[in-house]
Amino acid sequence: MESETRPHSNTSVQACKKCQQNFILETDDFSFYKKMDVPAPKICPDCRFKLRAIWRNERTLYNRTCGLCNRSIISMYNPNSPYVVYCNDCWVSDKWDPFSYAVNYDFSKSFFEQFKELLLKVPKSATYSSAATGPNINSEYANFAGGNKDGYLIFNSGPNNENCAYSRGLMESRDVYDVYYANTIENTYESINIHKSNGIAWGQNVSDCIDSRFILNCSGCQNCFGCVNLRHKSYYFFNEPLTRDEWLKRVSEISGSFIKTEEIKTKFREFSIQFPHRSNNNLKVTNCDGDYIFDSKNCHNCFEVSSSEDIRHSFSIKRSKDCADMIGHCRTSELLYNGVGVGAGSRRVICSWWVESSQDVEYSFATRQSNNCIGCDAVKNGSLVILNKKYSKEEYKKIKEHTTKELKDKDIYGDFLPSELCPFGYNESIAQDNIPLTKEEALAQGFRWEDNIQKTEGKETMKPEKILDHIKDISDDFINEVLICTECSRNYRLIKRELEFYRKMVIPIPRKCWNCRFLDRINRRGPYQFWKRNCDKCQKEITTNYVPDRLEIVYCESCYQKEVY
Repeated sequence: MESETRPHSNTSVQACKKCQQNFILETDDFSFYKKMDVPAPKICPDCRFKLRAIWRNERTLYNRTCGLCNRSIISMYNPNSPYVVYCNDCWVSDKWDPFSYAVNYDFSKSFFEQFKELLLKVPKSATYSSAATGPNINSEYANFAGGNKDGYLIFNSGPNNENCAYSRGLMESRDVYDVYYANTIENTYESINIHKSNGIAWGQNVSDCIDSRFILNCSGCQNCFGCVNLRHKSYYFFNEPLTRDEWLKRVSEISGSFIKTEEIKTKFREFSIQFPHRSNNNLKVTNCDGDYIFDSKNCHNCFEVSSSEDIRHSFSIKRSKDCADMIGHCRTSELLYNGVGVGAGSRRVICSWWVESSQDVEYSFATRQSNNCIGCDAVKNGSLVILNKKYSKEEYKKIKEHTTKELKDKDIYGDFLPSELCPFGYNESIAQDNIPLTKEEALAQGFRWEDNIQKTEGKETMKPEKILDHIKDISDDFINEVLICTECSRNYRLIKRELEFYRKMVIPIPRKCWNCRFLDRINRRGPYQFWKRNCDKCQKEITTNYVPDRLEIVYCESCYQKEVY
């Protein structure tokens, strides 16, 4: 189908050249593309997201050896991949020179053929660690993160987190385990979308709450258990007020016991389904559509966006302005398009991966403090650089015009880096978290699939049924036991400070591995996809990530506020 302009509007309907589904381009979209001097995309937002997301492997980590100092490291690059990998310290050091890998531009070869040659030669950083948000201290198992101390398996997080583990999307937090998307929290466990709270366990969509468990869509509450849609309440148990002594008695009978906690999980799911849910979880926004958007203006088809303005089709970004099709970072940046992990004061960056504090960069990889770069990898303090080679202003202009014309003639200028250049399999990346595919589907869509993901199986020293029910009965030497996940059979074990955290919070030992617990939170969070449905109160049409056939009662914002306040 050819693109067509709708009558009486400046929008157009376009057929995606990947999946052939129709998608809409709005007037503001065209204005942005003109500003960035890129063609309007011929790929739909979902397919564009997948093409970017495969380049973001946050959680699939491997044991490797640094190719420079030879110490053992944790890396997002599979040992079977063709890349030389350096530890973060070596990669940012002056012990090697990215410009020494320069490729002379060959006008007889395609741009991406030459860029692939460069990518295969230049050493890679074991993990993504943003200097802009500060160093990770004693946090080797951190990826796409910066400014964390004593972190373990923590992703897309920072700055100013301490003693946090198994979590994604944290800022300004301390003593946090198994949490997805939060800021300014302490002593929090197994929760989603938590803000300015302390002592929360099994919470979701919570702000300004203290010492509460199993709470959903609550604000300003203290000592609440099993509660939904409450505001400024204390000592409530499944939405019923109790005396302080009775509340403490009931909660103490449950806390710390795995069996009783599992029973409460089931009871709370059945209880919470009776209450209306907001169509989205956005707060303090103006003219925004999407979910988990905070303190923002004019953000459309966005997810997990905060303190931003004029953003389109973006996921997990902060403090940015006038950007489109971005995943991650974007802090204090503007005019970014179709990128992953770009930010830290960057401007006019197109189709690039991990670019910080740079301007006028296109189709580049891990480039920092640079300007006017095309097809660069690991370049720092570069100017007028193509394929890691420095050029005069005149030479740079000539080659840039040639590469732009080549990509436009092939109808791919403005499309993200080709998937055949991607170092990760679809199932290693956040693409699988957000738009899951089978191996067959991924391969059919042109993505790679990684069959050899590092994990340990069959080494358990204790079966789940042998784990003592109550946390008070778990001894110090339990951290020496190798456990087996009840969901995927993967082996896992506790770290010392994790056991200390469970004891402090009076939380039972989890029977699932950290990865399965993470996927459970993704499922509870809801998909990065949106549907039209009607408010279950007033029948007004709403946009939400609740699929129309789901059981939840979903209200528009006006009806929800009238119900809760």
